Amino acid sequence: MVTRLLVVADTHLPTRAKVLPEQVWSAAEAVDVVVHAGDWMAAGLLDELEQRARRVIGVWGNNDGDDLRARLPEVARFEVERVRFGVVHETGPSRGREERCDELYPDLDVLVFGHSHIPWDTTTASGLRLLNPGSPTDRRRQPHCTYLTLTVDGGAVTQSTLHRLPPRTAGVRKR
Repeated sequence: MVTRLLVVADTHLPTRAKVLPEQVWSAAEAVDVVVHAGDWMAAGLLDELEQRARRVIGVWGNNDGDDLRARLPEVARFEVERVRFGVVHETGPSRGREERCDELYPDLDVLVFGHSHIPWDTTTASGLRLLNPGSPTDRRRQPHCTYLTLTVDGGAVTQSTLHRLPPRTAGVRKR
């Protein structure tokens, strides 16, 4: 069985953008699981994802308020076709991340995280895959806003694609 996942983080709605890009909504409706690694900023996005997506796995981030923290865990764990996933917003500084995550998450195959808005895809010495999708709404110092799609087949992640979104002018708030 093939399972498709959409991975997003740091949507910051409505502070960094008024809406989620349509390309991301299309992906959310097409996949089997939507994973959000925190910093939603408003529960309305969680509500809408839960209505439009088949399954939503999410965690709260450092910018999320009590309403989201009451509904979401700090760390989520789930399994897709024997692949053990974890989701957390922050993993700390990039220096030492692999070693730190190996120690904190020895029970996982894939750890999805956010916070930095910087896409990340590495594998630790123990084989833990670390994935950060960047942000679909706030590129910060990155050249593009981004999100990830994953395909899990036969007990392994068989495809990981980082999608670049076109520059947005409407609905984006300047810092």
